[in-house]
Amino acid sequence: MKAALKLERHEARAMVDAALRKAAEIGVPQSCCVTDEAGFPLVLERMDGARVTGPQIAWNKAFTAAGHKRATHLFNAPPNGPALPGNEAFGIQWSFEGRFAVFVGGFPIVVEGAVVGGIGLSGGNGEQDIACGLAGLAALAELLAPEGRSVLVEADIKR
Repeated sequence: MKAALKLERHEARAMVDAALRKAAEIGVPQSCCVTDEAGFPLVLERMDGARVTGPQIAWNKAFTAAGHKRATHLFNAPPNGPALPGNEAFGIQWSFEGRFAVFVGGFPIVVEGAVVGGIGLSGGNGEQDIACGLAGLAALAELLAPEGRSVLVEADIKR
């Protein structure tokens, strides 16, 4: 048997709070979802004024990032993004009843080198979604620093 780190609700809550604070700071109504390692939501929230489609999109991004252990925008990053036409995973976005997201805004949550969940943002452009996602990851890093745990805080995550 192997011991595994598990993301807890209070940690997910801190991430969503930080991501949505960043969204408010930059003036973009967002939805944010943090999932466990299996892609199931721990915290899902839509800001006032954010699109009604945002929660599902944010969940899809977090689900994809957690399950495939990579930032969602890397699927379409030229020239070797696996979901680009002609590449090995072209069409993957139709997997899981269309839940698989291959565009910017989803990031795996990597603690001590292990993917423990995903964070997904919806509502801004790519740059804004990245900024809010990084704010969520940074909040977890700050929360876990006293325990001596490392959290990967970067946009181009691929595990």
